[in-house]
Amino acid sequence: MAAISAECVKRFFSLDSHLKENTVTKDNQNFINGMFAKQASAALLEVLNPATNQSLGHIPNSSRTEVASAVDAAREAQPGWERLPAIQRANYLRKISKKVRENKDRLAELITREQGKVLGLAQVEVDFTADYIDYMAEWARRIEGEVITSDRPNETILLFRKPVGVVAGILPWNFPFFLIARKLAPSLVTGNTIVIKPSEETPLNAFAFARLVSECDLPPGVFNLVGGGRETGAALAGHRGVDLVSFTGSVGTGVHIMRAAAENLTRVNLELGGKAPAIVLASADLDLAANAVYQSRILNTGQVCNCVERVYVERSILPQFTDKVVALMKSTTYGDPLVDRSVTMGPLVSAAQLSKVAAAVDLAREEGAEVALGGKIADRPSGHHYEPTVLVNCSHDMDIMRSETFGPVLPIQAIDSLDEGIRYANDSEYGLTSSIFTNDLNAAMHACRELKFGETYVNRDHFEAMQGFHAGRRKSGIGGADGKHGLYEYMETQAVYLQTK
Repeated sequence: MAAISAECVKRFFSLDSHLKENTVTKDNQNFINGMFAKQASAALLEVLNPATNQSLGHIPNSSRTEVASAVDAAREAQPGWERLPAIQRANYLRKISKKVRENKDRLAELITREQGKVLGLAQVEVDFTADYIDYMAEWARRIEGEVITSDRPNETILLFRKPVGVVAGILPWNFPFFLIARKLAPSLVTGNTIVIKPSEETPLNAFAFARLVSECDLPPGVFNLVGGGRETGAALAGHRGVDLVSFTGSVGTGVHIMRAAAENLTRVNLELGGKAPAIVLASADLDLAANAVYQSRILNTGQVCNCVERVYVERSILPQFTDKVVALMKSTTYGDPLVDRSVTMGPLVSAAQLSKVAAAVDLAREEGAEVALGGKIADRPSGHHYEPTVLVNCSHDMDIMRSETFGPVLPIQAIDSLDEGIRYANDSEYGLTSSIFTNDLNAAMHACRELKFGETYVNRDHFEAMQGFHAGRRKSGIGGADGKHGLYEYMETQAVYLQTK
C-alpha cells in the first residue's frame, strides 16, 4: 500500500526527532469550499492512541448532507481549476509540499500518536509525501495526447487527455498521510478536484494537512475533507456528483465501495489487500533474503499490504534460513514509540486488529503449524502489541498461508523446486506483490515470467518506487497508482476528428 523505498526503510531505524508540543488538535472540522465548517449534526468519532488507549480527540462523523456539500463544492470549482494551465496547478502543489516539509516533526509525531508506527518511519512518510507531491507536479509539462492517422483525406484524428472531474479519495489507516498525496497530487495536477475521507482510525493527520492547505491560497473547492466512518464513505462513493472513487483498504470495504459506486456507474480505482509470497531458493544470498523478509514483517508492525506475508523456502536451506529469520525477529524491540524512540516496532493500530492477528496465529497452531518464536499477545500494561512471530511446518492449505494477516507474523513453508513455489504463490485470491531470492539469473527470469502479480521484486525488499506502477490482480484491486500510468488513471480520453478542406 505504501511506496516507501528500501533506502527509506533503512533510514527509519536510525532517524531521530525533536518533538513539538500541541501536535494534536482536539477540535477538528470538515474543510469544505476553502473553509473549516462545523457540521450540522453533533455526531463525533473518537480517535485513540493505539499504544496507550488514550483519547486523542474527535472528528466529525459526517452525514450525507456534509458529504453532498463537499462534492457540490468540488463540482463547482472543477471547471475553473481545469482551465488553469497545468503548470499553475503544479505550482499550488509545490506550495503544499513546502508546507509539509516545514511541519515535518509535528506531522510525524501526530502520525505516530494515532497510527502507532515508529517515529522514524513516520518521518520518512512525511518526507516521502512531500517528495511525491513534487514528483506529480513535475508531470504538468508531460501530459500527452496523440495524433492518429485517419483513413479520410484531409482529416486529422486527435486524442486529448482530460480530467475525469471530481475524485473521491477514501484512505486507509496504515500509511494515512502518504495516501493523501497519492490521491490528491495526480488528481490536482491533471485538473480534477477532490474530496478526501480519511480512515476513522487515523484521521487527525488529514485534518492537520487540511490546515496546511488552507494556508496555500488554493482556490476554494479544489480540495475538500470530510471526516466519518463507513456510512460517510458509502455516501461519498455513491454520490452522483463523483466521477472517480479512488480507495485504498481492505477487500471487504472495497466491495462495499464498488457496490455504492455501481449505482451511478462511477469508475473506481481500488488498491486492496495482499498476501505477498517470497520464494527463497538454495542459490540465494541467505543473509540478504532473511533481512529483506524480516524488514517486511516488522515494518509498520507488519501492516503493509505489499510486504511479505508468506515464504516458500527450498528444503535444503530451510533450517539455515529459518534460524536467520528467527534471530532477526527475536532482536525486535517494541513498545510505545513516543516513550522509547529506540524501539523498532510499535503497536497494531487497534484492538480489533490485535484480535484478528491473535486469532490467525491460534488457527494456524490448530491446523498444525509450529511456533518457532512468539505466538501470543505481548505482556504489556497498555497498547495493542503482538510478539514478533515465526511459524514453521506450514502447509499451503492452512489459512495462515492464504488469508491476509496484517501483523508481525511470518509463516514459512518448505518447497522442493522453484516451480512448486511459483504454483503455491499463484494459488491465491490476491495478486499485489511477490518476490524471488536467487543468484541464478535464469531462475529469476523464469519466476518473473510465471508469477501472476502486479509487482515482482528480485533480491530486494517489497517497496515500490513512485515512478513505477503499483497495481494488483485478482482481489488485490482494480487500476493502479504511481508514475505515468498512475497519473493517467485520473484522466479520460476524448477523440477529436478534425476534417479540413
